[in-house]
Amino acid sequence: MRHTLLACFCLGLTATAALAHETWIEPRSYQIAPDQTLEADLRNGEKFSGFKLAYVPSKQVRLDIVMGGVVTPVEGRMGDIPAVAAPVADEGLAVVVYVSTQNILRYTEAEKFVNFTTHKDFAWVQDRHRERGLPEVDFREGYIRHAKALVAVGSGQGQDMEVGLETEFVALDNPYLPDFDEVMDVKLLYQGAPRTDTQVEVFDRAPDGTVSITTTRTDAAGVAMVPVLPQHTYMIDAVVMREPTPEVAQSDDIVWQSLWADLTFTVR
Repeated sequence: MRHTLLACFCLGLTATAALAHETWIEPRSYQIAPDQTLEADLRNGEKFSGFKLAYVPSKQVRLDIVMGGVVTPVEGRMGDIPAVAAPVADEGLAVVVYVSTQNILRYTEAEKFVNFTTHKDFAWVQDRHRERGLPEVDFREGYIRHAKALVAVGSGQGQDMEVGLETEFVALDNPYLPDFDEVMDVKLLYQGAPRTDTQVEVFDRAPDGTVSITTTRTDAAGVAMVPVLPQHTYMIDAVVMREPTPEVAQSDDIVWQSLWADLTFTVR
C-alpha cells in the first residue's frame, strides 16, 4: 500500500542525519513478476536501518527505472511513500536510479569532520583543509546522493549499464542469473572515468537481519570484486570528496562537496 504524508514527510536530510549515513534504494521485493508494481523506498540511515524518504520532486534530480537502455521516469504524488511505485510490464533487469539535489550540512564539531574523512579514507582532505586555512568548526559541506538498485523482473535477464550519473557503480555481473558465481564485480565511475584504488564499503545483510560491514578497494580498472552469499542483501557505497568550484562555493556557502555512489541488490 502506498501512503501520502502531507505534514511530516522528509523534505531533506538534516546535518545529523547526513553525517556518515548512507542514502539507498530499498526495493520492497528485489524479484517481481512481469506486470507487477515495482515498489521501492528511498532510505537514509546506517547499516540498512533508517527512515524512509518521500517522493518530493523538488529534492530529486532523477528518479527513473532503466530497462534494456530505456529510461522511464518515475511519476508520483508529493509525499508518496514508497517513493517508487511503477508497473513494469516486461521481463528483465530493472535498474532503479535516484539522484538527489544538493543538501547542506554544517560541521559544528571538529571531531565529526575528522571521523568522517578518516572513515571514508580521506586523510588528504584534513591536510588540504588546513592548507586552505579553513576553520575547524562552523563550516559547510554540500552533498549529493547517487543511488541505484537492481531488481529482477521475471527471469531478471539483462545487464546493468552506465546511466550518466556523476558518480555511480555499474554492476558487471547479474546476481539474479543461475550462472552467477557469487562474486559481484562492480565498476566505480566518476564523471565517466574509472576510480582506481578507491575505498568501497560493503554492507551485507543476512537473512536473520544481522548486518556486517567490510571494505575493499577498486583495482587499476576501477573494479571492485565483492564476494557475496545466497539470500543476502548488499549495499555498496563509495564517496567522492572534492573542493567545490568557486562559483558553487560562493553561491551555496560551502567549502567541501561530497558525491555519494550507492548500489543495492540481493543474491538468489
